[in-house]
Amino acid sequence: MDEEERPSKIQKLDHTLVSTKRDQEMANSNGESGTLDFSVGTDGSNPVRELKKTSLPIELNSTGPEEQQQQQLGGCASDDTPSTEQRPAMSKSRRKKLLRQERWEAGREDRKALRRRKTKERRERKRAEKAERANEEDAYTNEVGETQAAKHQPNPPQNVQVPITFLFDCSFDDLMGDKEMKSLALQLTRSYSDNRHARFKAHLAISSFGGKLKERFDTVLAKQHQSWKGIGFYAEDFEAVTKKTDGWMRQKPNGGTLLGALRKSQTQHEESNDLGDGEVVYLTSDSDAVLEELKPYSTYIIGGLVDKNRHKGLCYRRAMEKGVKTAKLPIGEFLEMNSRSVLAINHVSEIMLKWLDLGDWGQAFMEVIPRRKGGVLKNNSYDADDGLNDEFVAGGEDLKAADGESEDAGKCAELASDA
Repeated sequence: MDEEERPSKIQKLDHTLVSTKRDQEMANSNGESGTLDFSVGTDGSNPVRELKKTSLPIELNSTGPEEQQQQQLGGCASDDTPSTEQRPAMSKSRRKKLLRQERWEAGREDRKALRRRKTKERRERKRAEKAERANEEDAYTNEVGETQAAKHQPNPPQNVQVPITFLFDCSFDDLMGDKEMKSLALQLTRSYSDNRHARFKAHLAISSFGGKLKERFDTVLAKQHQSWKGIGFYAEDFEAVTKKTDGWMRQKPNGGTLLGALRKSQTQHEESNDLGDGEVVYLTSDSDAVLEELKPYSTYIIGGLVDKNRHKGLCYRRAMEKGVKTAKLPIGEFLEMNSRSVLAINHVSEIMLKWLDLGDWGQAFMEVIPRRKGGVLKNNSYDADDGLNDEFVAGGEDLKAADGESEDAGKCAELASDA
C-alpha cells in the first residue's frame, strides 16, 4: 500500500489540559465567585486533582457521642458496679408481696369512698328505724290513751362516765409479729369504740405505748388516736400508770359518777361498813382468785398480748413480780363452754362494760361472747339466741388477748369515726 493511501495516526491529545479546561467550564457554569488557577504546573501536576486527593476521607465506621464516650472509658469502668447477671434474682414470695402492696395502695381511695358510703347508709338506716319506732310508740299511745307527759318521759342517761379504769398493758412488743401487731391495734380500736358507745363508760389508758405498736398508729392509722377522747397513751409501764389512775377517777366533775351496777356495789359496801379505797387488779386466767364484781375507783389491767397461747402464764408472772393483785373473770361459774375460754382484748373490756350496765355476769357473757364459742348458761335462765355475738375470735392467751382476723387501716378508721 502506498504511503498516500495509508491513514495517518490520530494525534494524541493532552488529557490533563482537556480535564483542566472542562473543570474550569463547570466552575464558571455553577456561578462560583472568584477565579482558580487551573494551569498545569511545570512538573505536569494538576492542582484540581491534587486538591481532590487531599480531601478529607469519609469515616465509614463513625460512632455517636455516647458510644465514643464508652469507647474512651473502655476498661476504666468501675469493677464495683454489678452486672445484670451478678444481681440476685427477686424471690417469688417477695414479688407477690410487692404486688399486694401495690394493689393495696391503688385501691386506697376506693376503700375510703366505700367506707363513707357504708357509714352514710348506716346512719340513714338508723334514722329510719328510729322514726319507725317513734311512729309505733305514737300509735300505741293513742290506743291506750296515755297523756302527753307520759309519752315524753326522758330517756335513761347514755355514755355516762363512771369512776373506774381499764388499763391495757402493751409491754409485749418483742413477742409479737406484724400480723399479731395488726390484731392488737384493731382490738384496741374496738375497745375504744365500745367504750364510747356504752351506757356507762370507763376511763381508758394504754401503758408501754411505743415500738411497733406506736409506729403502726403513727403511720398506717395516720395518728387517728391523737383525736381520741377519754383515753391516755403512756410510755411508762403499768405500775407507773396505776399511780395516776386514782387521781383522775376522783377528780370532779370529770372523774365520774356512781351509777348502774357501781352504785349497787357501793351501797352494799356501805351497809357492811367495808367502803374500801379501790383496788388494782391484773386480769389473767392463771389466777386462782375470781373477780366477783367491779369496785368504784379501781383499775383493772388487761394484758395486751396476742400470742395464740404461746406464752402461758406470762401476765400472771409479771403481775406477781410487781406485787399486783390478780383475778380472772367468772366464766366457769356462769357458762358451760364447748371450747377454750379464750377472749380478745375488746371482748374482755366489753364484758365489764356490760356488767356496769346490767350488774349480771351471766347476761354480760351471753351478750358479748361469740356464738362460735358455744357458751350456755348453767342455770339456762337466759335465751342464748338473744345475746350471742357473732364477732371474730381466735387463739390467744386466756382473758388477755386473741389473734383476730387480718384487718386493715380502713376498719380501724371506721371504728374510730363511729366513736
